[in-house]
Amino acid sequence: MSILLETNLPLSLFRRGKVRDVYDLGDRLLIVSTDRISAFDVILPCGIPDKGKVLNQLSAFWFEKTAHILSNHVIKVIDSSVVLNEVKNLSSQPGELPDSLIGRSMLVAKAERIPVECVVRGYLSGSAWAEYKETGRIGHIDLPSGMKESQELSQPIFTPTTKSDTEHDRLLTNKDIKDLGLEDIFEELKQKSLLIYGYARDYARTRGIIIADTKFEFGFSNGQLALIDELLTPDSSRFWDVSQYEVGHSQPSFDKQPVRDWLSASGWNKEPPAPMLPPEVIERTSKRYREVYSRLTGRVLS
Repeated sequence: MSILLETNLPLSLFRRGKVRDVYDLGDRLLIVSTDRISAFDVILPCGIPDKGKVLNQLSAFWFEKTAHILSNHVIKVIDSSVVLNEVKNLSSQPGELPDSLIGRSMLVAKAERIPVECVVRGYLSGSAWAEYKETGRIGHIDLPSGMKESQELSQPIFTPTTKSDTEHDRLLTNKDIKDLGLEDIFEELKQKSLLIYGYARDYARTRGIIIADTKFEFGFSNGQLALIDELLTPDSSRFWDVSQYEVGHSQPSFDKQPVRDWLSASGWNKEPPAPMLPPEVIERTSKRYREVYSRLTGRVLS
């Protein structure tokens, strides 16, 4: 297994996020999914082996699978040295691109990002469960009384939030929709989000996976609405094992929950710097990412 924390390519850096490094290639972007991992909004000093490959290849799988519902920004997935050389030829800057990009990067069209996290929930879990216990609702939506933790909702609900680099995400308001100029597109964002979630939820069920909730990002590419960023990965979605599902308590997820659990028990104050994870926590987390990829795609991670 490989670990990639930094890329530092001979390309123009467009943006560096908690996990992804994005490089500018004119009218296109190269998105590289590293093995970095964050918890409680802090990037940890260690990576999770193969995490970036899972995020990249699972996103590519879903982008292809949902293209009949809405187009997306993917041009090519960097899955071979041949494609890697094609990307190298797009750059005006000399320098080799390492083979480590294969399997963990994709070439995408530039898009004007819509600064909204389009959250869809199919089950009562996480922050939604905490909110329901306190208010009896999720966002602006009233729910029946007496529901239990992890219970499936009668129908999926759309609870979009703001997306900001300077403040914590919060529930989107009518004023936000107006201020962001989304009045004409908001209903389409809602309908596409619900359609994509419903399609993915039904498919995942056939693979023994429950998608409890997820979040989508959209943008305008060549003037058309498109799915962007990542899609239905363990970092953007809550995946549960159908065979272990029980209403009434929290469910084990195919994500970085072992990391959160260990950090919470470690006494760390959730301020930088984060402590180094023990090898067994790193391996257990990596195994979860790889397992959900194989379960959903029927493939062995390349």
